[in-house]
Amino acid sequence: MTAETAARLEGDFDYIVVGAGSAGCVMANRLSANSKSRVLLLEAGGKDNWIWFHIPVGYLYAMGNPRADWLFQTEKEPGLNGRALNYPRGKVIGGCSAINGMISMRGQAQDYDHWRQLGLTGWGWDDVAPVFRRLDGHFLGDTEHHGGSGEWRVEQMRVKWDVLDAITKAATEMGVPATQDFNTGDNEGVGYFHVNQKRGLRMSVATAFLKPVLNRPNLRLETGVLVEKIIFEGKRAVGVQFRQGGKLVEARAKGEVVLSAGAIGSPQILQLSGVGAADWLTELGIATLHDRPGVGRNLQDHLQQRAIFKVTGVKTLNATYHSLIGRAFMGMEYALFRSGPLTMAPSQLGIFTKSSPDHERANIEFHVQPLSLDKFGEPLHRFPAITVSACNLRPTSRGTVRLRSGDPAAKPVIAPNYLSTPEDRRVAADAIRVTRRLMKQPAMQVYRPEEYLPGPSIGDDEASLAKAAGDIGTTIFHPVGTAKMGLPSDPMTVVDDRLRVIGLERLRVVDASVMPTITSGNTNTPTIMIADKAAQMMIEEGR
Repeated sequence: MTAETAARLEGDFDYIVVGAGSAGCVMANRLSANSKSRVLLLEAGGKDNWIWFHIPVGYLYAMGNPRADWLFQTEKEPGLNGRALNYPRGKVIGGCSAINGMISMRGQAQDYDHWRQLGLTGWGWDDVAPVFRRLDGHFLGDTEHHGGSGEWRVEQMRVKWDVLDAITKAATEMGVPATQDFNTGDNEGVGYFHVNQKRGLRMSVATAFLKPVLNRPNLRLETGVLVEKIIFEGKRAVGVQFRQGGKLVEARAKGEVVLSAGAIGSPQILQLSGVGAADWLTELGIATLHDRPGVGRNLQDHLQQRAIFKVTGVKTLNATYHSLIGRAFMGMEYALFRSGPLTMAPSQLGIFTKSSPDHERANIEFHVQPLSLDKFGEPLHRFPAITVSACNLRPTSRGTVRLRSGDPAAKPVIAPNYLSTPEDRRVAADAIRVTRRLMKQPAMQVYRPEEYLPGPSIGDDEASLAKAAGDIGTTIFHPVGTAKMGLPSDPMTVVDDRLRVIGLERLRVVDASVMPTITSGNTNTPTIMIADKAAQMMIEEGR
């Protein structure tokens, strides 16, 4: 049997960017700004020509839908009492920013100062804060912390709920300060999230950074492309091989290949190319080009405990969702004013606080919703209820992403290893205690909150709460760290502080996988910052 011969993609490219998600769209935008730089952007998914990619509440229909989601699952997790979780990843230009929660969040200054303390020059808060500010197209305009003219639009919520206002008051009664802005470097507080929307429509990274520049003659986008491997000459990356429309194709780069396929996709492509842990690759019959054991390790994610409380005497989305009149009114309000429940992000109210006094800064984040359901993709409950989810912002558990087989189309083995450390189990238990304390504050008593999950039969002792956390815990969709940035002296490092793969030439990884440690909040905006900063580095090096 003869080997299949790959056709050559016409065109002469300086850069090939693999993945048109949150990082890749920014990379394509910035690198193609120089008309002399020819950029090829490859996306495995399709175009965002579906209405639910643009109406904010469309995440309810996108997650779990093969049109929008790769439909990954984790392995059965011991820390989750043997449960496997759905692991949504965007299957479209814009990547996860086309189906995510739209929450604008940078994390905490100390997250980035920690990166600098690890020896990563140029990644401290003072280094990255100007990048965040430059990206901002913020409703507050030009201020100390925000910019008003960047592509990444940030707006206020376009819907309010009395029950969320009551929870805000309850949090302040518990000692959490009110805040109008979570993005000043210290996000401790309670307040409404700011969202990546523009006049009631989702602002994906494709909308913000890619589509406005697709008319550049030096930028080419190809969709429906499954990259099978990076092409090397010796240890130098010279192109990629991919399958499109059933045909095997290769494209060559005179400059660099940039992997921006995300914390799941980038390590998968590296491993398919023979870059990774030699023992893992050998098991699958893949020849090792470069033994780099950190590829696919160091997976970190935010696990949330989705506590649900029934309430009385106050409106929640559950009732409106199941009412034909209510649905009609929601549709009319959105059509006429671009406001109301159809503009809702998955979470509206945020609370950043400490799970216990022994933490020096906020270490848990609440996502509070005026609705409840068993899981995304299923109908809302028929009783009025709220969801009060708390996640550990800086988990100590570490997981892996590795190939299931040598078939590029096979779904990878994703094992986050949730709640595998005593510290994470303790924080999870404490977070449930904080949730219960929040619901007992005077401001909430008029609505008589009744615990539905984890349930009133669950005791307040450490063992009971840790088990409950395993029963109700679910991902908040923030995988990072699987090609971590670090010093060459660390054997688990994959890229250096300029995001170049250590030991190889002309190959970088630019996406959430390079984070050495997860940021203390939603990870989409930090990923965009990483891409903008990386592109600037590459442009400077090319001068």
